[in-house]
Amino acid sequence: MRVAIVVAAGSSRRMGFDKLTADLAGRPLFIRTLERFEECALVDQIILVANEERLKLFGNLIQEYGLQKVVRVVPGGSDRHLSVWNGLEAMNERTELVAVHDGARPLISSSTIAEAISLAEKVGAVALAVPVVETLKRADSDGFIVGSLDRSGLWTMQTPQVFKREWLVTAYEMVLKKGVSVTDETSAVEMGGFPVRLLENREWNLKVTYPNDLEMARNLFSLERSKSAQTQTETT
Repeated sequence: MRVAIVVAAGSSRRMGFDKLTADLAGRPLFIRTLERFEECALVDQIILVANEERLKLFGNLIQEYGLQKVVRVVPGGSDRHLSVWNGLEAMNERTELVAVHDGARPLISSSTIAEAISLAEKVGAVALAVPVVETLKRADSDGFIVGSLDRSGLWTMQTPQVFKREWLVTAYEMVLKKGVSVTDETSAVEMGGFPVRLLENREWNLKVTYPNDLEMARNLFSLERSKSAQTQTETT
């Protein structure tokens, strides 16, 4: 069984309002994210991790939009890694592969999700990422440049990140035992000594963090739908 854990338990403090329920082409943003996993044939179940205050609201919206693969909506923790752990504890015991995804990344394609899952089934751990292409500088506390960084071999991490269940559970048990905080699953899995394969993403996978990100997501979503409609017209 392949299970997706979608983490949507953030406070949206940098946004200034609840980004997860913000309108994205007529539906709440987090619903658009869930739909990408709902549409992926390689995903059997979805567990949504949400802020405790939003559990009822999110559950009602999931029913309203008819998402069939969401089997649990569980409360998040005070930190992201604790939210992921709550999702792991809610999984079916028959789960073999776990895909963890940020609820604020609604543009991920179902085909990319499937590609990551298929690769993880072969190598054990896969993380979506993009190579760093911008010039990197190091600055002091006053904002003055103090040096340059070599960007070769550097990647910006994205989600989904997909793992063998036993690898991820073992890694998170270690994280919890040591009392450390990790910002993504690869950091935990690295601590556990498991190898992680990067999968380059060539599609839009914007994480909505600031108001401008939401506007960009709306524009990209509109463009995506226009292309899809044009393709359907050309094939009929």
